[in-house]
Amino acid sequence: MRVLVTGASGFLGRAVAAAVRDAGHEVRTFQRRPSGVDGVSDSLGTMTDAAAVARAVDGVEAVMHLAAKVSLAGDPADFERVNVEGTRTLLAAARSAGVSRFVFVSSPSVAHTGSSISGDGAAPASPAHARGDYARTKAAAELLALAADAPGFAVVAVRPHLVWGPGDTQLVGRIVDRAARGRLPLLDSGAALIDSCYVHNAASAMVAALDRADADEVHGNAYVVTNGEPRPVADLLDGICRASGVPTPGWHVPAGVARAAGSFVEAVWRVRPGADEPPMTRFLAEQLSTSHWFDQRRTRRDLRWEPSVSIDEGLRRLAG
Repeated sequence: MRVLVTGASGFLGRAVAAAVRDAGHEVRTFQRRPSGVDGVSDSLGTMTDAAAVARAVDGVEAVMHLAAKVSLAGDPADFERVNVEGTRTLLAAARSAGVSRFVFVSSPSVAHTGSSISGDGAAPASPAHARGDYARTKAAAELLALAADAPGFAVVAVRPHLVWGPGDTQLVGRIVDRAARGRLPLLDSGAALIDSCYVHNAASAMVAALDRADADEVHGNAYVVTNGEPRPVADLLDGICRASGVPTPGWHVPAGVARAAGSFVEAVWRVRPGADEPPMTRFLAEQLSTSHWFDQRRTRRDLRWEPSVSIDEGLRRLAG
């Protein structure tokens, strides 16, 4: 098929564009700067430019939508414009262009309300209860996408959880930076179990969703994608730090203190934003102190997919 991949200049987007290309499809990408992926055709623009979006979808048969504003802080209106209205624009353009398959790349945070998730599936996205502007607007966008599912326009939402791997400047990059400066604590004991997803597995799951999007049991549904290897957050942070050659976390902060501090920092950031993302937010404190691991049986059955790179193998690859 001719496939449009949005957001292909990002860490996961590049991996997805390459995986779709390697699966034998013709790939066009759409983002603000060149993707850097060999063998694909770049179309440059923003999700807020309806004309550019229309040009990007012209002539394609499927869309994989990863472009989003991803941050722990920022102007709420920016999240709304890019994540919600950008998705609305892309859905309309895709339907007008005759696209038949639409894979919306979401996040488990769209259904996370701050409490532990232990072995759940893909709960319904909830903009009213999601934590933070990113999660709230991604939840709204996922609902828009799934509501557009119709005969001849198959929509599926995929929620990869904590994607990491070599070259990741978000999760891995921030962990390494904070650990190197001695600013990476464990909240409580660090025993909360969390799932994560090695980048190669996340990308292959997206290709599986593309292939299976029009199956009766798949379209119109959301799927969480992980390695299916929940580990204590302390173990995962330790593994990433050791693979990257930086000190492992050696100090602890009570989760309640971190949540209160995160709420305070968020309030300050809304009035006087810093040059970088805030060092702590309530959402981040909740993510580091509560369990969030997921039942993968439905994902693997419906998408006919299995992860091929274990966490241990991923850490070896991260170490280079």
